[in-house]
Amino acid sequence: MGDVSPVDVSAFFIKAFVDKITALKNIFRRGTVRIMFKIDETVNYSSCGLCKIADIAKKDFTGKNEDYYVLKPVTQENLTYYVAVNNKSLTDKMYPTLSKSQIYELIKAMPDEKEIWIDNDYVRQSKYKEILASGDRLEIVRMIKTLYSRKKRRVEKGKRLMKCDENFLREAEANLYNEFALVLDIKPDEVLPFIVSNIEVSDIKDPV
Repeated sequence: MGDVSPVDVSAFFIKAFVDKITALKNIFRRGTVRIMFKIDETVNYSSCGLCKIADIAKKDFTGKNEDYYVLKPVTQENLTYYVAVNNKSLTDKMYPTLSKSQIYELIKAMPDEKEIWIDNDYVRQSKYKEILASGDRLEIVRMIKTLYSRKKRRVEKGKRLMKCDENFLREAEANLYNEFALVLDIKPDEVLPFIVSNIEVSDIKDPV
């Protein structure tokens, strides 16, 4: 067996790293692959956030009876969303909540995520709307990190974050924190301290 060059070793570890990041992104974007959701399951539905599947019922909204998921937002039970079971463009926006182990993996990845600030207001708002609708948790983390840092810098200068950016920050935090709270069985206002404490523990275990 011939000698292995440093270049080959580096290429191997780079590929392994990229493969791992790609796998994480797929998990955090879509949860796990599902074919059919069940009644009483909790799912994320696009930018609407966490919803409970209250029922799967026959409805006639288009001139024919079809099966629909009846979704009730966890934080706004007075609202109801109907999603046709056979409408792939809509069901693709539904995805399962993360598992506890996936949440810990996501928290561990948070310090390494780069910010995604865009100077052009219109382009930035379009990008953030796209991220919230995608359900990509890594992108939502990057968005929160970006807007939190931006807010901190502006406060230090005696300024405020733009109202649209403040709204995006609140929506992104609610989206992520409500899911974490549900899965970890803690209160939403306990999520941020939980994240901070786990990042600190991770830094101690894995010093740079």
